[in-house]
Amino acid sequence: MPTRVWDYLPEYAAERHDILDAVETVFRSGRLVLGESVRSFEEEFAAYHGVGHCVGVDNGTNAVKLALQALGVGRGDEVVTVSNTAAPTVVAIDAVGAVPVFADVDPRTYLMDVSQVEAAITPRTRCLLPVHLYGQCVDMGPLERLAARHDLVILEDCAQAHGARHHGRPAGSLGHAAAFSFYPTKVLGAYGDGGAVITSDAVVDGALRRLRYYGMEQTYYVVETPGHNARLDEVQAEILRRKLTRLDAYVAARRAVAARYADGLADTGLVLPETAEGNEHAYYLYVVRHPRRDEILEALRGYDIELNVSYPWPVHTMSGFAHLGRRPGSLPVTEALAGEIFSLPMYPSLPPGVQDKVISALRDVL
Repeated sequence: MPTRVWDYLPEYAAERHDILDAVETVFRSGRLVLGESVRSFEEEFAAYHGVGHCVGVDNGTNAVKLALQALGVGRGDEVVTVSNTAAPTVVAIDAVGAVPVFADVDPRTYLMDVSQVEAAITPRTRCLLPVHLYGQCVDMGPLERLAARHDLVILEDCAQAHGARHHGRPAGSLGHAAAFSFYPTKVLGAYGDGGAVITSDAVVDGALRRLRYYGMEQTYYVVETPGHNARLDEVQAEILRRKLTRLDAYVAARRAVAARYADGLADTGLVLPETAEGNEHAYYLYVVRHPRRDEILEALRGYDIELNVSYPWPVHTMSGFAHLGRRPGSLPVTEALAGEIFSLPMYPSLPPGVQDKVISALRDVL
């Protein structure tokens, strides 16, 4: 089998009994939708982050979308974010009728360049949406001060930052709300789709609970305000409950994989990941950079190694967002990265022998 960036089967082999027991627990509970597993996971996930509320939803895209709606972001509002992100971040902004406005990224960390954010703020700006990419946090201090000065809300996109910390605070506890994805590849991944929004604002929490359940609150038959069907599944919630107890262990294992890469590739010419000051990196992805990226990836196929690029096409260059009017060259760092970055295999159960194969092949190619 080819070596790829992610594989859940070794983890499943180790955790199979607990995963299947989670499924059995739900099936025997007598409640398959919005039952005890969802309620318990929400309480435990909120407690892990030190916030008051968590609302489980069906996927990470809807987590961003519903969070924006609950924060009062809607048609015609502007949301400052980045183009170096997975497209769902921007798809969710568009889905509520808001307009994404892009800041460029830092050339060292590939995260939002906070020094550019204030220039992107206009009278229509309502929200700052930092993306905690690849497993570490955007520099939140300046963003918090900007938000306070301009009366803006902050929504953290934490789809890639489970278990990361910023100056000792968990990712997701730094803004007005935070959106998470539990897609299977994530640091905390389900066995299917899932997502959540966390907040310490009781009003936002109430709005989220209505929005994920058709807009209903007191009874199934009365819509308080039009909403969606965006509920977290009971089975996925119970699996996530079990895996949440292992989240810190997953992060520690990812850091060990990252350390082995750093040792093995230190003198190869690859630009290796840099952890920003104050951050504790969770290493959702291990992203490296080289000007001969495409040549390297093609050569690695000869070693039966197939790697990914996250992301080869910045969102502002996609045809679906051509209406935003961002021309090529308008985000020079983001666009340069798109031609040079690629991801190495990264998951907690990555066998050392497989990692050694990747390191050896890269050293040969380079």
